[in-house]
Formats: sequence, C-alpha cells, structure tokens
Amino acid sequence: MALTTPALILLIVNLGLIWLLLAAPIGVRTIRLTRILGARPERIWDMVYPLGRDRLWFPTVLSSEPGAQTGRVVQRFAHSDRRGNPIIRTLAIKAAETTERRSYDARVVEDSALDPAFWANYRERRVVEAFHGGTELTIEQTDRYRGLAFFLFRFFMLRREMKQLERWLQTGKVERSGLFERPSTQALLAVLSTLILWPFFGLTAWGLMISTMLTVVIALHELGHLAAYRAFGHSGVRMIFIPLLGGVAIGGRPYNRLFEVAACALMGAGLSAFFVPVVISFHMAAEGSASMGELAHPALLLLLILGAFNFLNLLPMSRFDGGQVLKQVFPTRDGLLGATFLVTAGVLWTGWRSGVPVEALTGGLAVMALLSFTAMGSVKPREALDEMSVSERLFSGFGYYAALAVHAHAIIYACDRLFPHLAK
Repeated sequence: MALTTPALILLIVNLGLIWLLLAAPIGVRTIRLTRILGARPERIWDMVYPLGRDRLWFPTVLSSEPGAQTGRVVQRFAHSDRRGNPIIRTLAIKAAETTERRSYDARVVEDSALDPAFWANYRERRVVEAFHGGTELTIEQTDRYRGLAFFLFRFFMLRREMKQLERWLQTGKVERSGLFERPSTQALLAVLSTLILWPFFGLTAWGLMISTMLTVVIALHELGHLAAYRAFGHSGVRMIFIPLLGGVAIGGRPYNRLFEVAACALMGAGLSAFFVPVVISFHMAAEGSASMGELAHPALLLLLILGAFNFLNLLPMSRFDGGQVLKQVFPTRDGLLGATFLVTAGVLWTGWRSGVPVEALTGGLAVMALLSFTAMGSVKPREALDEMSVSERLFSGFGYYAALAVHAHAIIYACDRLFPHLAK
C-alpha cells in the first residue's frame, strides 16, 4: 500500500503549512492599519483612547477606568477567564497631544487570564490626525511571533475593529459577530475544502466521494471537541474550517483544569470511535445483501478514512490531540517517555499489520520526530491549572488507549478487505 504522488504532495503541503502557521520563527513584527474616517479628530480620539468619552463603543470592552497609579488604565472585557469571570487587563498608557495630532502608546502590565510573559514584547500605538476635513487613524501592534497563525489572527481582528468603527460612525451600531463566524460561511468553507482536496484523490466521482468523506470525518471529529467544551460549561463554542488543514474547535473560555484539557482533546477521536462499530456493522450488512452490495466498498473507504484521520490525531506529538492528552495524564518526563514509546510501538505494529511498507513507516517516524523537536509557542495561563485526581488520570489514560485501539482496528479491518494482497 504505497503513497501515490498526489497523496504525498498533500502530505508535504500539510506539514509545511503546519510548520509555517505554528512554528516558523517570525520574530518581532508590527501590524499597521490606517483608515480615513469622516468624523472630527476629537470624536475619533474619544473612541480609541482608553479613557475617552466613547471608549465603550466596542461591545467586547465592558469598562475602562483609571488605575490606582498614574498612567494606568484597568479594562474589563466580555471574554471570560478560566472561572467564567470577565478578563481584567491593566495597561500602562503614555499619551501625547499637539494641535494637529493625538497619540498614545500602551503596553499590558497585568492580565487576569494570561502569564505576564505573554505580553512581554507587546506594544500598541494609536495615532489620530486631522486629514482634509476628516480624520486619519493609524493603529500599530508590535509583538514577537512564532508561527503565522497568531499574527494573522491579530491582523484580521484589527481590521475588523476598523470596519466596526466605521460602521458605528455611520449607524451607531456594531455587529457582535463577523462574517467569518457565521454558520453559512463555515458551510461554504467546508465545501471549498472538499473541492480543494478533490484533485489530490483524482478528478473522478470516486475522488469527489473520498474528499467528501474526509470533510465529513473532520466535521465529526471537531463536533466531538465541541461536545466536550459544552460538557465543561463553555458557552459560545464554534468550529472553524481551514481548507487543506482541516478544522479547529474553539471553546468559550480558557481551560480551568488539566482533566478538562485532556478530556476536550480526547473527545475528538473519542466521539468518532463510537461510529467505528456502526460503519463495520453497515459494511457487514451491505456485504451480505444483494440490494446493498454496491455500498460495501464505499463503507470500507469511509471506515479507513475515519480510522486513519483519528489515529493520526492521537499520535504523541504536542501539535496533535494525542500529545495534549498524554502530557496531562503523564506529568513526569519518565512517564511521558514510556507512554510515547508504547504508542509509537502501537503505531508501528498497526502500520505493519495494515501492509504499509517499511520505508513509509521509517519516513513516518522521521516526520514524527521532526515535528516533536520543532519548537512551538504556547500560551501560559496566569495561574496553574487545577490538578487531575487519580480517577480522572485513569479515565483519561484508558480512554486514550481505548480510542487508539478502536481506530487501529478500523484501519486494519478496512485494509484487510480493500488490500487483501497486503494483509498479514
């Protein structure tokens, strides 16, 4: 069972994108946006200055008041911290004003949700200047980035703020959610993802069916994460489709407990594992039925995609769900190394049993090692998360290995019937 050239290209592109988005050493970068607004500079200043009269125009800012020290501003945000309370952030402000120009520089000195190290390199500057009867507003945000993902996130959030400011000046109203978060937009992105993947599997009806199955499997996997978020009390959860890379489930607040981290990471593959026996039963029924016989082969393809996608997500790497689960279950280095060795042995056996060539298995291990040793930026919370109890640790650990075994069985079952000449 060798990799085809299109599948190999898809794998290389995905690995390259993952590195670029999550691990590339971008360094210190500045995002700078400028808009010409049809309002007086005084009015714009009252909106963008943290102590201006209209400083609460943006719905995510609940309050913005002077701090106890001179040059400090304390802001409360609609976003929740790990315990569901509004995030409180303290800014150090330095304002400057002339007859034609007003500006301020800000840095974050305290955050109720994040460790101070997160804001160590962050600087923000806003400049308001008169411009031909209107106002020129310039916003700059400077920070050190590892990977393009967070850089792009901040760019789009800043651009949205600019657009919402223009809308507020025109109508006095602000949209709480953008176009990107709407379910219709995500449905279109899912369709786009399916069409982009289609050529990699061949521009045929079978190729379209495989790419559609992969999109459905991705959606089912992310629904498992969303269900876990809801079970732990998150509100406002959502799913984001990223063409070529899959999907991302986003919770409504930061994690509060280590068990929450492990359970939410595990439930992507965990929920999908419940569908493995369903698909196998359907294949058995179709195989023994004259009227449903044509569905037996597609059922095996779906089973293979379902098992392989979730099996890969359970690999013991920090970027994948499996690495997140093992990191919480085995807090010591020796325990984590032992668990990783056991999983790696299981991966090798599953690949060998499914008929994967030794060369491909060796290359896969090399890719795993490369991704594991590649550094990735992480967001450290202000306070350590609540520890797991013994029962929670056992539940997460056995749940992880159970999900791994179920999806390994799905791969072997499908490969034995799709590629009988490779069965061992």
